[in-house]
Amino acid sequence: MTLIFTLDPTPDLGLREEIVRLWTDASNAGGAVGFVSPVTVDDVRAAAEKLFAGVEPGCPDRLLVAREPETGRLAGFLFFEDMRFALMDHWRMLKAVMVHPDFQGRGFGIELMGEAERIARAWGLSALRLTLRGGHGLEKFYGRCGYTEVGRVPGAIRVASGDDRDDVTMWLDLR
Repeated sequence: MTLIFTLDPTPDLGLREEIVRLWTDASNAGGAVGFVSPVTVDDVRAAAEKLFAGVEPGCPDRLLVAREPETGRLAGFLFFEDMRFALMDHWRMLKAVMVHPDFQGRGFGIELMGEAERIARAWGLSALRLTLRGGHGLEKFYGRCGYTEVGRVPGAIRVASGDDRDDVTMWLDLR
């Protein structure tokens, strides 16, 4: 099954709520997406609004959404963040990369990352970068997508007292 992708959809209230709900569900299912379970939509909304601000008209960031074709339900999304610095204009940071837990194990994550790569190549970018929370095996997933680990800060993410995780930087060279 192939996802239906939309680049730069209008981030209206309906889409914002879909994204916040997906993000909340992913967090509460144990996903390493910026929160530790349990979280509420209000907890997530504050973080999401910061990302939505970058995709408003005239802003440099971009949003990619993926919908499940049979139902049209939001299956995943990610943000392309412009570094807002001329010397880094040849690459983008991927932020808030996630697929809804209901769609895990169906290849949608690989498909979402493949579409992000296709878009980045069409823009003429040299690379994509992302960071992840260690301890979830995400390095292997992104490695299957062609990313290489290029940095690791041990214990930089404190998910609970006595539970510090590495902040891992992954890089996809598109040259």
